[in-house]
Amino acid sequence: MESQRFYSHGKLLLTGEYLVLNGAEALAIPCKFGQHLEVTPSENEISTWLSYDHENRVWLDLEFDLHKVISQELEGKDDFEKRLFQILIEAHQLNPEVFTQNYNFKTRLEFPKNWGLGTSSTLITNVSKWASVDPYQLLEKTFGGSGYDIACAKSEFPLVYSLENKKSKVKKTEIPKALKPYLYFVYLEEKQNSREAIANYRKMKPRNLEALISKINDITQKFQTVESYKDAQQLLLSHEECLSQILKIEPIQSRVFSDFDGAVKSLGAWGGDFVMAICETNPYSYFKNKGYNTVLSFNEMSL
Repeated sequence: MESQRFYSHGKLLLTGEYLVLNGAEALAIPCKFGQHLEVTPSENEISTWLSYDHENRVWLDLEFDLHKVISQELEGKDDFEKRLFQILIEAHQLNPEVFTQNYNFKTRLEFPKNWGLGTSSTLITNVSKWASVDPYQLLEKTFGGSGYDIACAKSEFPLVYSLENKKSKVKKTEIPKALKPYLYFVYLEEKQNSREAIANYRKMKPRNLEALISKINDITQKFQTVESYKDAQQLLLSHEECLSQILKIEPIQSRVFSDFDGAVKSLGAWGGDFVMAICETNPYSYFKNKGYNTVLSFNEMSL
C-alpha cells in the first residue's frame, strides 16, 4: 500500500501575543523543528496510530475503528485521545470523502513535546493536508486560537500575521540580518497550556484596547527594520510593559532575570515555554547558572 507523507513546521510568536486575537499584527517565525505524518491505507478493519517523540521513542500507540470514531460511537480514554478523535471527527465533517476506510497513521516530532513549538498545530496542519481541508477551519473547530501557528506550519519564511474580520492575513517578512547574531531562545523548563491562557485572556476587558493594539503594531513594524540590538532591546521592553498592563503580570525579566545584561521577552502564553533574549554576547552560561539548560541561537531555532 502506498503511503502519503506530510510535514509542518513548529512556530514561535515573537510579538503580538494575546492581542493578535483582537486583530494586532504579530511577528512570528517557523522553526527548523517540526512534525511528520505518514498515512497508509490499512489492510485490516482497524486503524492504528503511532506517535514517536524526538528521540524516536513511541509515546502513543492506539488501535481503533476509524468509522466508529467519526460516527462518535467510540470515545477516547484520556484527554489526548479525545483531542485526537475530535480532530478526525471534524476533518471528516469538512471532507467525508477521505474517510472511507481505515488507515495506519504515524507521526514523528523533531522537538520535545514540552517545548511548546506546536505539537497540536503541526498535527492539525498535517491532518488537514491529508484530508484536503482548510487547516484554519480545522483549528477553529478543535483547539481554537488566532491561527498564527497554522500560518507558521505552512511557511518557509518569517511572517506578520493578523486577523481581519476573523480572516487570516499573512505577510512574508524578514528578521534584520544585523539583529540575528544577538537573538537567543531559552526554554523555561515549564510547559504552558495555551488554551487555558487564551481562555483567561478572553475573560479580560483591557481598557484602551485600540491604543494598545496600535502600540503593538508599531513595535512589530519597527522590529522588522531595526538596525541595532540596543534598539531591539528597547522595543522588547516596551512590548513587555504593554502586555504586563493587560495581563496584570510582572514581566519575566524583572521577576527572574533582573541581573541580565540585555533584554528578555516572554513568547506566546506568559509563564512557560520559551523566552527570547537579546544580548551582545552568548548568554548560555548566564542561563545555565540560573538552571535553564536549553539556549538556542536564532540560526539554531529559526528556519
